Amino acid sequence: MTWTPSRDEDAALVAGAGRFVDDLDPLPGTLVAAVVRSPHPHARIRGVDLERARAHPGVAAVIGPDEVRAAVRPFPLSTSTPMPYLPSAVDVARYVGEPVAVVVAGDRYVAEDAAELVEVDYEPLDVVVDTRAALEPGAVLLHPEAGTNVATDRSFAFGPVDEAFARADHVVRGEYTFPRYSSVPMECYGVVAHWGVEDVEVWANFHGPFTMVPVAAGALGVPVSRFRLHVPADIGGSFGIKSGIYPYVVLMALASKHAGRPVRWTEDRVEHLLASSSGAGRAMGFEAAVSQDGAVEALRVDLVDDVGAYLRPPEPSTLYRCFGNITGAYDVPAVAIRARAVVTNRAPTGLNRGFGGQQLYFGLERLVDAVAARAGLDVAEVRRRNLVRSFPHRTPTGGLYDSGDYPAALDLLLAKGGYDELRARQAAARAEGAYYGVGLALVVDPSGTNIGYVGLATPAAERKPGRDKSGSTEIVRASVDLQGVVTVLLGSVPQGQGHATVARRVAADRLGLPVEQVRVVVDMDTASTPWTVTSGSYSSRFAPLVTSAVVAAVDRLAETVRAGASVLLGADAAGLELADGSVRDPVSGRECLFRHAAGVVHWDPGALPAGAPARLATEGEFVPPEAVAATAEDRINSSLCYGFVAEMVGVRIDPDTLVVTLDRVATVHDAGTVLDPVLIEGQVLGALVHGLGGAAYKEFRYSPAGQPTSATFLDYLCPTSAETAFDLVSDHVSSPSPLTPLGAKGCGEGSSMSLPVAYANAVADALAPAGVPIDSLPLHGSVIHDLLM
Repeated sequence: MTWTPSRDEDAALVAGAGRFVDDLDPLPGTLVAAVVRSPHPHARIRGVDLERARAHPGVAAVIGPDEVRAAVRPFPLSTSTPMPYLPSAVDVARYVGEPVAVVVAGDRYVAEDAAELVEVDYEPLDVVVDTRAALEPGAVLLHPEAGTNVATDRSFAFGPVDEAFARADHVVRGEYTFPRYSSVPMECYGVVAHWGVEDVEVWANFHGPFTMVPVAAGALGVPVSRFRLHVPADIGGSFGIKSGIYPYVVLMALASKHAGRPVRWTEDRVEHLLASSSGAGRAMGFEAAVSQDGAVEALRVDLVDDVGAYLRPPEPSTLYRCFGNITGAYDVPAVAIRARAVVTNRAPTGLNRGFGGQQLYFGLERLVDAVAARAGLDVAEVRRRNLVRSFPHRTPTGGLYDSGDYPAALDLLLAKGGYDELRARQAAARAEGAYYGVGLALVVDPSGTNIGYVGLATPAAERKPGRDKSGSTEIVRASVDLQGVVTVLLGSVPQGQGHATVARRVAADRLGLPVEQVRVVVDMDTASTPWTVTSGSYSSRFAPLVTSAVVAAVDRLAETVRAGASVLLGADAAGLELADGSVRDPVSGRECLFRHAAGVVHWDPGALPAGAPARLATEGEFVPPEAVAATAEDRINSSLCYGFVAEMVGVRIDPDTLVVTLDRVATVHDAGTVLDPVLIEGQVLGALVHGLGGAAYKEFRYSPAGQPTSATFLDYLCPTSAETAFDLVSDHVSSPSPLTPLGAKGCGEGSSMSLPVAYANAVADALAPAGVPIDSLPLHGSVIHDLLM
C-alpha cells in the first residue's frame, strides 16, 4: 500500500478550520445551559428551591431532581446489584460535582448567574473514598438498598491452580495500587440537544461505543429509531474519556424538552477534571507459583476496582476487557481470578486509553520483577524463560493469541535499546552514590474488543439463553459517483488518529486508484451512517476491524466496476484488473478508465452481463467468527487480535532533589502489518506520553473527607514537551494477523499500558539498594522522598 508522510485531516486543523462541537450551530434559537453541582461528596438532598433561578431574567427553564425523577429511567446496568444510576442526583448526592440541577438561558453568563440562585438543602453524610476501606464491614454504604459497596464480585479458576501452588518451589506475592487518572483531551465535553416533535436529536463529541446510544434512548424513554446522534469530524481528543458524556446527553435532552428549544452545554475544564470520568483506580494482589528455574506455573489474581459512586456503563468493563490476556505475554497454564468493583464517594469511572491493561500490567509486571529477585535471575532472563513461543496460543482464560514472535521482539529491544549499556550506566552511577535504574515491561496489546466480555460480570447460570453478547462487527459504506470518485463512509468516530488518511489509502490501493480519486467521510449521523452497537473509537478497533470492513466494501464495488468494464472491453469481468486508475484486460492488453467503467453502471445498466451487480453504493461488513460469547466455563476470547509491546526504561534519580529523569525509553511494537509508518509512530509516542503522565504526574486525589484535591492544572499535572525530551529508541517487528484481511492489529494503546510499569520497575531498580518497596503510582520526587524517609 502506498503512503505519504502527511495526514488528510491536518490541512483543516492547522488552518483553524476544524469542525468541533463548539463550531457547530446546527439549529436556530439554541439556548445555553449551566449545571449546578453538589459541593458535597455524600449528602441527602432534603429540598431544592428552583424558583429564584426560574424568575431570573433571561432564564428559559430550570430542571432539578423532580423533573429528572419524573421523566428519566435509571440507566441499565451490567449487574443486578441495586445501585440505580441517573444523570443527576435526585435523593442523594454521592460525589463532589454530581449534577443536581440544570439552568437554561439565552447565554452562558445569564445561565451561570441564575445557577447561583438555585438553593439546595443538603444533609451531609459520612463518606468512604478508599478502595479497600469500602470493602470493610461497617463501611459507609453509598447505596443502602444494596446492603454493600460491592457492585460485582466474581471468582474464576482455570487449570490446576491449587496443585501448582502446592508443589511450587517459590510462592511470590505482591499487593499493588493503581491510581485514577484521565486523558485530558484538548476539548472538554460538548452537547447540543433538541427534543423535537418526532425525534430527540443530539450533536456531541461522543466517540462511542455506540452501545451507549440505546442506553441513552432507553433512559429518555424513546425508541432508538427516534434518538438521532451526530458526531462531528473533529472531537478534540478523547482516548476513552468521552464515552462518559452520555449522561449529559440525556440531561440536556430533558432540559431541551422543558425549554422548548435546542440547548447547548459546553463543559469547562474545572467541571471536566472534577466530574467527567477517569480510568478506574485498582487495588490488586498477585501471587505466582514459581519453579526453581523461574518458570511461573500458576497465578492467583485479586482485582478490586474503584468505580466511583455508580457502576456507570460500560463499567465493570475495566475488570474484564483484558480477561483473555490476563496472563500477559507468559505461557502460564493455570490462573485463578477474583474480580470485584466497589463504589466510593468519587466521580464515576470509565474508559481511559488502554483501559484495564495499564492496571493489569502494573501488577503483573511488578510481580515478574519480584519473581526474578526470588529466583536469582536477571529481569530480562526471567521474562524470556516464561514467554509464549508458538502461535496461535490459547490462554487458560480463553484468549486466542493470533500471531507473534515475542522472543524476537525482546531480543530487538535489548539490542536496539542498549540494555548492557544501561546496566553499565547503572554501575557507574551507583559507584558515585547516585540512583540509576533499568525497568522492563512486556505486554500483550489486545485490539478489536469482543464485547462479549461484559457477560462475565454475570454468572453463567444466570445468563439468559438466547441473550448472549458477542462481537467486533464493523460496517462501512462505499459508493462511486458519476465522475468516478469513490466515497467511503466510516462509523468509527475518530479522535484524531488519522482514520480518514488510512481508509483513503486502503480503498485507493484495493481499487487501483490514485488517492485523489477517493474521499472519506467520518462525520457520524446515526440516522444515515451504518453502525452497530460495537461501533466506535475504542480498544484500537480501527486497524483490525474498520479497515477490514473498508476492504469488504470496496471489493464489492470492484466487482461492479469490473462488470461495467467488461462491456467496454468485451472481456470476462472475472479476469479484469484494477490498477493506475484503469481497468485492464491482461489477455488483450486493452484497458478503460475506472470512471468510464463505473459510468456504464450509472448510465447503461441494461448493458451489463446477466446477473452482474448494478450497485455502485454498497456496504461491507467484517464479522470475525473468533469473537463469540463467553462459554459456560467463563472462558472468552476478549479481543480479536493481540499485538505485543516490549519496553525498556532507564531513569536517573537526583540524589539531592530526588527528581526522576527519563534517561532512555526503548520500545518495540508488533502490530501486525503496519498500515502507515508515520501514523503508527505518532500512536506510539502519544501512548508513551500518556503512560508517562500516569507513571509520574497525573492522579485524581481526594482528601479523607471526599473533597477532590486535584481539580485544576495547578494540582493535576500533565507531562509537557519539556518532560518528553527523552532519548527514544523505537522499532517494530511484524507478525501479520491471520484473522484480518490486511494482517493489521491495533497499536493505539500499547505503550500507555507498558510505560507506567516499566517506569515503576526502573525506579524500583534504582532504589533497590535502599530497600524501598514500589507498589503504587505516580512516582515523583515528593513520593520518593516520603519512601526514603
